[in-house]
Amino acid sequence: MASSANYVQSGFVHDEMFRLLVDNVRDYAIFLLDPHGIVTTWNAGAEHIKGYAKEEIIGRHFSLFYTPDAIARHWPQQELSLAVEHGRFEDEGWRLRKDGTTFWANVVITPIHDAGGRLLGFAKITRDLTARRKVEALQHVERQMNEFLAMLAHELRNPLSPIQSALDVAQLKPDDQETVTWAHGIIARQTRQLSRLVDDLLDVSRITRGKISLRREPVDIREAVHGVIESLRGAISARRQTVSISMPDQPLHIDADPTRIAQALSNIIGNAIKYTHDGGRISIRASADDGLMSLVIADDGIGMPPELVARVFDVFVQGDRGLDRREGGLGVGLTIAKRLVDLQGGTLTATSDGPGKGSRFTLGFPLLQNPPMAAPDRPRSRSTSTPQRVLVVDDNRDAAEALAALIDTLGHQVQVLDNGSQALGMSVEWQPDIMLLDIGLPDIDGFEVARRLRTMPELKNMCLIACTGYGGDDDLRLMAEAGFDGHLIKPVGVADLERILLD
Repeated sequence: MASSANYVQSGFVHDEMFRLLVDNVRDYAIFLLDPHGIVTTWNAGAEHIKGYAKEEIIGRHFSLFYTPDAIARHWPQQELSLAVEHGRFEDEGWRLRKDGTTFWANVVITPIHDAGGRLLGFAKITRDLTARRKVEALQHVERQMNEFLAMLAHELRNPLSPIQSALDVAQLKPDDQETVTWAHGIIARQTRQLSRLVDDLLDVSRITRGKISLRREPVDIREAVHGVIESLRGAISARRQTVSISMPDQPLHIDADPTRIAQALSNIIGNAIKYTHDGGRISIRASADDGLMSLVIADDGIGMPPELVARVFDVFVQGDRGLDRREGGLGVGLTIAKRLVDLQGGTLTATSDGPGKGSRFTLGFPLLQNPPMAAPDRPRSRSTSTPQRVLVVDDNRDAAEALAALIDTLGHQVQVLDNGSQALGMSVEWQPDIMLLDIGLPDIDGFEVARRLRTMPELKNMCLIACTGYGGDDDLRLMAEAGFDGHLIKPVGVADLERILLD
């Protein structure tokens, strides 16, 4: 009898120790629910994690810990049902504290039955994983950034390598005109590729932050498509691809920014070219129905699995093109296209029947019913034969002298300076017709130089152009406020210069 009594007493001690352990654990919320989900016990960890004192929560339903959307879809009750059905339920998701803040929780619910199988209630254990989730998110971002930097380095080296090789060959054979012409062609093409990479990065940044302005006007989508196809003709021919275009006879006018629509179309069609094999087919079909324009761009290329279709418009997402990355790109083209279309009130969707079965992108826009006539082009104010006096101010001597050489080749007089102080003095002395002024100068920045120039009566007729790598909407606003008449974004091409010199 004594032994039996000792055993019973020992059992009571163990039960009490276990109860004290559960009650005092602070890293886990451990509590019991009745069969209907009413809280019946509450430990220190539950109070620590959820913020409720025992007397505040016992007798209340556990759905109090769930977000409104979870309650709306009856998720708390479903958890209990799933726990009964499977003998255990585990989940991760957002939960609410007493003060209304959310935390990321791991939840385990275990049903409790008596010896006869009757449901007595549930044991619920909750862990706060918010800190771990933040660490995992940071690690994920770090992995993405490392992958992106590796990809960016690869994409930048791709055009830099042939540029360097072409320069070396041209220097070894300076008198061989065929070699020099060949080198010029390579440098020109690869420089355009570098510019495109930089423009893509800047565009996706501006669009994502909403820092982009649109200049809307009636745009005939038929003309926009034909213009883009013409600009991509070289890439299409290089891959021996066939592009079929089906358009209605009547105009398909939409209210959009023509430059940004062309950019979106170029990214979508360019994507089809990249992911379609040599000799493949791309079809472009436009139609109008019930006041809406639909443009379908389909290819018979590599296609997409469902998980890629769901993420294809996310930034830096690309299909698998292997380590060679023959076509290059940063995985932002479709992101830019989607954002630009959305900003202008259109829709852009992607579908695919699976790997190897091609892809389809569908662009939709409301049609303009009675678009106004386009205004005639403004005549140029200067003759192409009138030489201009141009002052180039840039602390990058190579950039300044290269730009000056181009201006000289176009038949204009040019002077080069490398700081703002000299620019202020020379402009008064030489009286240039045009000044191309860099913003990031070492002594006085370009904004301040512009402000001072605009206080000089003798320079009131001088055309002041910012020549800079800064091109965001905020930058353009600051340029206008400082007194600039316009801007050129580096690298500056001959067409850009002619536009300024002949305007």
